[in-house]
Amino acid sequence: MTTRIGVVTFPGTLDDQDALRAVRIAGAEPVSLWHRDKDLHQVDAVVLAGGFSYGDYLRAGAISRFSPVMETLIEQAKAGLPVLGICNGFQILTEAHLLPGAMLRNNHLHFICRDQKLRVENAETAWTADYSAGQEISVPLKNMDGRYTADERTLDELEAEGRVAFRYLDGNPNGSLRDIAGITNAAGNIVGLMPHPEHAVEPLIGTGRTDGLGFFTSIIKKLVNA
Repeated sequence: MTTRIGVVTFPGTLDDQDALRAVRIAGAEPVSLWHRDKDLHQVDAVVLAGGFSYGDYLRAGAISRFSPVMETLIEQAKAGLPVLGICNGFQILTEAHLLPGAMLRNNHLHFICRDQKLRVENAETAWTADYSAGQEISVPLKNMDGRYTADERTLDELEAEGRVAFRYLDGNPNGSLRDIAGITNAAGNIVGLMPHPEHAVEPLIGTGRTDGLGFFTSIIKKLVNA
């Protein structure tokens, strides 16, 4: 049976088509999900794509968090549905309290767009199993509100429990505390990160490498072997 991976589109989402393409290249069936539809249409996993949903009004992801689709997604994610939040999707996951912490304006107060080197810190989540701990990858980064923050107790818990999934290398691009680029929940089914793996799945575009493809092949293998 074909693995079905849904990609949610909110008003202002930019990278849904790229995420759908990445899902297809990895070998799964991409399913478009609309933010006003509570039905997840029996998908096996969900991607919250990047962009500027609702124009980032109030805070990035703050309005999208209350879209009808999120009611179902939050319930199912807590029950084990794999969810990947990329950039704005990561912001939505923190606003929905599916992941701890918050995203603030970049410390240099400028939008940043560049290829970003990352170190894989946790290769045991549903979305990172095709990587190795300590592996260095490069994927595009583009954000204005990408500075991950949390209180010291939360940061210490993330470190102690191995829930920092990715860390920035060769310079912190936005002032994220402890160079955190992405995190996971305790169960490992929910992952959020600011860089864009969906832009690095084929040699022709993005970084010219396929370092981001592992996110999508990881979840397919996880679901097939479940």
